[in-house]
Amino acid sequence: MTTYSAVVTTGIYCRPGCGARPLAKNVLTFEHAAAAEAEGFRACLRCRPYRVAGPVTSDAPELVCRAVQLVIGGALDDGTEAALAERVGLSPRHLRRLFLQHLGASPDQLARSRRAHFARRLLDDTDLTVLDVAFASGFGSLRQFNRTMREVFRAAPSDLRERRRRADRLVADGGLPLRLPVLPGYDWDAVRGLLAARAVPGVEAVDGAVYRRTITVEGAPGVLELSPGDGGHLLLRAHLPYWEGLIHVVDRAARLAGTDVDPGPAVAELATDPVLGPLVRARPGLAVPGTWSALEVGVRALAGASGVRTVVQSLGTPVPGLPGGLTHTFPPASALTATALHDLGMPRADTIAALAKAADHPALGEGTSLSALEAVPGLAEGLRHDLAFRLGVRDAFPSTDPALRSALRRLGTPGATRWPALAAAHLLAAAGPGGQQ
Repeated sequence: MTTYSAVVTTGIYCRPGCGARPLAKNVLTFEHAAAAEAEGFRACLRCRPYRVAGPVTSDAPELVCRAVQLVIGGALDDGTEAALAERVGLSPRHLRRLFLQHLGASPDQLARSRRAHFARRLLDDTDLTVLDVAFASGFGSLRQFNRTMREVFRAAPSDLRERRRRADRLVADGGLPLRLPVLPGYDWDAVRGLLAARAVPGVEAVDGAVYRRTITVEGAPGVLELSPGDGGHLLLRAHLPYWEGLIHVVDRAARLAGTDVDPGPAVAELATDPVLGPLVRARPGLAVPGTWSALEVGVRALAGASGVRTVVQSLGTPVPGLPGGLTHTFPPASALTATALHDLGMPRADTIAALAKAADHPALGEGTSLSALEAVPGLAEGLRHDLAFRLGVRDAFPSTDPALRSALRRLGTPGATRWPALAAAHLLAAAGPGGQQ
């Protein structure tokens, strides 16, 4: 897990590996950058800790993890801590207490830190205007943006851009390229393999080391590309019609790649299991891949690869001229009606239509849980686990997945664990592409 060292005599915090060598008696340790900033420390200009992934530790309480995912999803962009607390079933005071205990920062402080760090990356890596950076990072106004950047980095955005290292910038050509921080040891090859095995044809594609997919932003099509980067990063290249809200596009891409959770505690436990141990030791950097939308996962699980291809080609929006087999954006929920699906001869059409009708249900978004998914009408237990697995619920185990069943028959059943989702990911990876639906 990434930790940050703050020096009380300088008021600066650093990431591991920084060349600074302060006296140990002057150093405080924080697990999250937001916690250091909440105590008044600013980011080091040498090691630039805002470039390091800082996911929530996977052994934090489930309620905290759910609330953090809601913050990442933008719950505090226009909302309040009180509204966030209500969504997770806690009082605002208790929610703040849990955040301060496990993260060292309040929900508002976490949201502010995330927006500021993302903006700093845009100032370093792109030629977007300062105004575009502000709105792409989720700030409501330029005044709010300037004030926050001064508080976090002790400098105005224009000053931060002037001091950036030009030799370290990416070339903004053919889309907006951004570094997506990953933890040391992260295994993109293994994650990419799981994404490829369950890709939605025409919407997602894997070509060599590159994963691509179409998305829709305010009704207009866009394309995201994920590929290996250097120095502990994936490279995300975004081809988007608008930059406003870019921070949430990047966050969803990070969840898709499984970079937003630290699997360290889970790996340590699973490595001791007789069945899972050899798999975990072979792929210690495997993460559970996420999804762009629960609806895509549900239709793919219910209709299979051939059925979802028919749905995409018939009801999705064509986007010509894209590389690697990308042809359409995934159809909106409003297009997946029972009538339209029956006309296509789609099996389980009524179930798919019911899922589409519930697509805006809060339980099908970030920060969900298996118990929350029980409130969504028409979801059988197997489908709940399929959805929860890709939505980041750590106790999900998609036992109806054919590849997983095949791996269990071949390798045996692992023992009880607090990390069923990561256990399932390792079993699915071991099953290989032959076991996919």
